[in-house]
Amino acid sequence: MSLAIAHLGPAGTYSEQAASFYLNWLKTNQGTDATLSAYPTIVKSLQAVTTEQTQIAVVPVENSIEGSVSMTMDSLWQLDSLRIQQALVLPINHVLISCADSWDKIETVFSHPQALAQCQQWLAKFLPNANLIPSSSTTEALERIPQIPTTAAISSHRAAQLYNLPILASEINDYPENCTRFWVVAQASQEQELFTPTHTSLAFSTPANIPGALVKALEVFAHLGINLSRIESRPTKRSLGEYLFFLDIEAPVNSTLMASALAELTSCTEVLKIFGSYSVLTVSK
Repeated sequence: MSLAIAHLGPAGTYSEQAASFYLNWLKTNQGTDATLSAYPTIVKSLQAVTTEQTQIAVVPVENSIEGSVSMTMDSLWQLDSLRIQQALVLPINHVLISCADSWDKIETVFSHPQALAQCQQWLAKFLPNANLIPSSSTTEALERIPQIPTTAAISSHRAAQLYNLPILASEINDYPENCTRFWVVAQASQEQELFTPTHTSLAFSTPANIPGALVKALEVFAHLGINLSRIESRPTKRSLGEYLFFLDIEAPVNSTLMASALAELTSCTEVLKIFGSYSVLTVSK
């Protein structure tokens, strides 16, 4: 069986790098053939799975420097049929790609907003006068780099090789241990348990915006001794001041403790959605 894996494109993005790792893992460990399909946005990557254009999407969810990728979280809340079946942690090493002779010739730097933010200290120090232009991915602007020598892009070593472009500076992210967590997402009906799950991700809304509403939900995990590795709020988009709460939990959904937690959580939340239970694979540098 051949699978199609959706990811944020074009070729050379970190999403494609994570998807390629997962593709190779499937071939090596499952004997499954797969192909990569690039999409212009994270949302379209996920929608490709819901419309069965692809069977899997690999999407970024959290960066160690800039935090969560809101587009991924919002989309999972809205697309009820999707489930997380694996998490991947990918080291991120940014480079400055340009055909300029030197840094002082660069007037404009393009990249994804997350990449620009992850290199903001380096940019302030070495390119303080450059215009920083956000793009939809770290590779979107690479095709224009040869035509305009005063431009540069923040991307990856792999992207520079793919587009045959020179690297003007390496390891420019502000923190050396920069990494991004990706989720491998499939339709709930196609969900596979490839590993013994160790984490569960879910989100909920509270019945009313009153004192103690969130505390009551979180106390469910506290008194059962279940650790939360992440909690974050996102607007419901219904009314100012109303929020959804996203949780990553260090326990599999089918454990006895989690079954108790979910039973209690149902009674103190308005809407509760379980995004999936999964293990975490770390990509070596």
